[in-house]
Amino acid sequence: MAALALALLLGGCAAGALPNVHSETERLALARRLAAKRDFTDAIELLKTYIDNNGGSAEVDHAVMLLGECYIGTREWAQAAVQFERLLREFPESDSSAGASFRLGEAYYGQSRAPDFDQEQTLKAVEQWRAYLAAYPQHWANAEADHRVQIARMRLATKWVNDGDLYVKLRQLGPARVYYRRVEDTFGDLPQLGDAWIGMARCDKLEHHRDAAIERLKQIEAKFAGRAVAEAAARERARLTH
Repeated sequence: MAALALALLLGGCAAGALPNVHSETERLALARRLAAKRDFTDAIELLKTYIDNNGGSAEVDHAVMLLGECYIGTREWAQAAVQFERLLREFPESDSSAGASFRLGEAYYGQSRAPDFDQEQTLKAVEQWRAYLAAYPQHWANAEADHRVQIARMRLATKWVNDGDLYVKLRQLGPARVYYRRVEDTFGDLPQLGDAWIGMARCDKLEHHRDAAIERLKQIEAKFAGRAVAEAAARERARLTH
């Protein structure tokens, strides 16, 4: 029984070990197979060794790209960004450069935080995706980049609305209006515009400009009819009216 247990133990260890590789070509091929099976951790180790050993190889740019992709798979966003930045810096003519430019935006956005926190990484992601769209207008991921830019912009707009709301609670209406106007000027195409207008109506109310507040709320109800923000404006107006 002891011998059987030992055999099973050794068999289990062997099953989890990587097979031996006899060339750098074989190492890269194995890394690709593991990445395709989403075994990112083992693929990362193989790719790091391959890149260290093959700085002048014709395949090193593809290995760097795949390493970044594997870090995306493990949600190690900062490490992924390092690889994509390296590819774009050292191999600008690579056929992987367009994909790296798109993925770099993803790596930045992965490091961003909820709207209540600093949004430096969200801004970097938007700038990167826009740079990608300008540099590679025919790339297959253009539509996805456009979509992600809009999602990131909505997070930024929400951040500014939240900042304005906080200043309203503190009765600091000047700074509150600054943030609401930023939303109006920069994100006028987004639903958060309605939230910013509600915030400005509250500022009007607190400054005893009741009629201006009511008129602003009516505009929200008309522009955003059928949306939640219009219902919120109607409730706010009802409180003002009564």
